[in-house]
Amino acid sequence: MPQGLPSKIRYAFVTQGLLAVLAVVFGVSLITLMTRDALIDQRLDVEATAFWERRAGLRPPAQLPATGTIHGYFQASGAPPTGIPADLLAMGDGVTYLYRQQRAVLVQRQPAGVLYLVVQTRNVDRIMWGAAVGMILLGLFAVLVITGLTYRKSRSIVLPVNRLAEEVARWDPLQGEMTAPLALSAVSNDQSREVRALSTALHGLAGRVAEFVQRERDFTRDASHELRTPLTVIRVASDMLLSDPALPTYGRRSLERIQRAGRDMEAVIDAFLILAREGGVAPVSEEFDVREVVVEEAEKARALLGGKPVELRISGDASPRLFAPPAVLGVVIRNLLRNACNFTESGAIDVVIRPDALIIRDTGIGMSAETLRHAFEPFYRADAFSPMGKGFGLTIASRLTRRFGWQLLLESMPDAGTTATIRFAPVTPS
Repeated sequence: MPQGLPSKIRYAFVTQGLLAVLAVVFGVSLITLMTRDALIDQRLDVEATAFWERRAGLRPPAQLPATGTIHGYFQASGAPPTGIPADLLAMGDGVTYLYRQQRAVLVQRQPAGVLYLVVQTRNVDRIMWGAAVGMILLGLFAVLVITGLTYRKSRSIVLPVNRLAEEVARWDPLQGEMTAPLALSAVSNDQSREVRALSTALHGLAGRVAEFVQRERDFTRDASHELRTPLTVIRVASDMLLSDPALPTYGRRSLERIQRAGRDMEAVIDAFLILAREGGVAPVSEEFDVREVVVEEAEKARALLGGKPVELRISGDASPRLFAPPAVLGVVIRNLLRNACNFTESGAIDVVIRPDALIIRDTGIGMSAETLRHAFEPFYRADAFSPMGKGFGLTIASRLTRRFGWQLLLESMPDAGTTATIRFAPVTPS
């Protein structure tokens, strides 16, 4: 399991850091620009006020400012614009910023004339943007330090939870309890009480689940073994009765049906035992012909049709071979054919044998989309009061197919029949 949570936290903090950097750069640049313009506005306003006061005789003499950074021009009312640059004459009242030229121009009109003040902003820009770079670097350093400390703290909190998740993901209930030292040492010594409580609860849950799985497995195994004893008695007794030449014909047919039912029950018990075994324990398997199992189960299923006008047909020229317990495939086919016979009142049941699949198609009542979604759930029946079946035949079939790497698919529509497909790859033992 990858380090999902720490990775997400890392990405989140990187994104947060980038956004913080952009915010710092944008904010400092905006503040610097506004401060620069405010300082220049104040400088121009002070120079203009002093000039008009001198012009009014309040401050002698009425000279225009002329320094290395500021230069003034004045056009008296009614006088021609002598010596005033043409670009200044075209400007409107107020302050105009020429950022590329690093200049700012103030134009003020009064009854006495028009005042033009031009200030060079090169020095101001150098000072302001130098201060801005310093502020940006200081802000970036602060962002990096705070982000790094916050990330380390968050990672130390989340990493133990992620390690616990990895431990739970690796745990197999069939292999027993989760190792207590491993579960509890998956977190650091400075873990929080919540993480310790979570690890302890997970370990306790793992133990309870493992005990439950073991009890279920033991019960299935023991019950299956216990059922073999009465089945053996039934089979031996029926064999002895069948050996009696004086047995009437109807009695012989009944005993043969009892024997077939006993063999079917033994196959179901074998399937239960296979499902109860651990995944690493291989069942007793052999190479067999799928067609032979299909023909045998189809003959048994014909008895379930009774007098219904339903034809059970086998088609397909393929004869795939599998390496598995033949009884397992027999149990799967038997459950599918039993459902098809029970829910088909007229028409046909087609069993199609293909090289990589077995298809059982009927013309029965079909299933709704809701029923189809729950078809593999144990004890589920669309009609809870129906006397046919207990609702776990398809569950057993589905579990058996998964156990041997096959795939069981169902397609159905109400009043249009059901199609069950068992997909498998023919396997030959080496």
